[in-house]
Amino acid sequence: MNIRKMPLSSLQRPEQNVRMHTEKQLKEFERSVSMFGQLRPIVADEVGVILAGNGLFETLLRLGWEEADVLQVEGLTENQKKKLMLADNKIFGLGVDDLETFDAFLVDLKDDLDIPGFDEELLKSMVAQAGEVSEKLQEYGTLDEEEIEEIKAARERKDLYMTAGLADEGGDDEPEEAPAQEEPKEPVRQYVVCPHCGEKIWL
Repeated sequence: MNIRKMPLSSLQRPEQNVRMHTEKQLKEFERSVSMFGQLRPIVADEVGVILAGNGLFETLLRLGWEEADVLQVEGLTENQKKKLMLADNKIFGLGVDDLETFDAFLVDLKDDLDIPGFDEELLKSMVAQAGEVSEKLQEYGTLDEEEIEEIKAARERKDLYMTAGLADEGGDDEPEEAPAQEEPKEPVRQYVVCPHCGEKIWL
């Protein structure tokens, strides 16, 4: 893999780009690069036309960088270049968040929740709500109907946040209205387990 430092001035934006980068996304890109540096190379063809990483390219220019890590690929046909651009933008959007691991990471991070792509205050709210649930379980071993409804509402807010694309680097400022879908199958109910008696408490 031929990754090397190249001046940003030697790279060219493609005539057409399948991904539109919002101002919100570019600001989150800036936060990420400022925090972690350049994590992935920009992908360009043999003459410097960018095939993947246009958002990163724009971000580095905004931050005043003069050069970047670039992976140059050679010998691709024009059709292959277009396929690469389409695939790069689509494949990363096919993943699904593991919400249990997401919750565990938030707990591990505690108050250090300044994470590019996420709303810090909302993440803190999620952690606080999870802590409240744990305390109630430890103290009482059971939940009344009102408390169960509060937990369900908190989970629904988080699920909506995750599925609306607000954490996705390609997300718009406001999530688009979801297209009409077929009637969903019976949802899988969630529950917590009482640490005292082991009983499942369905949410």
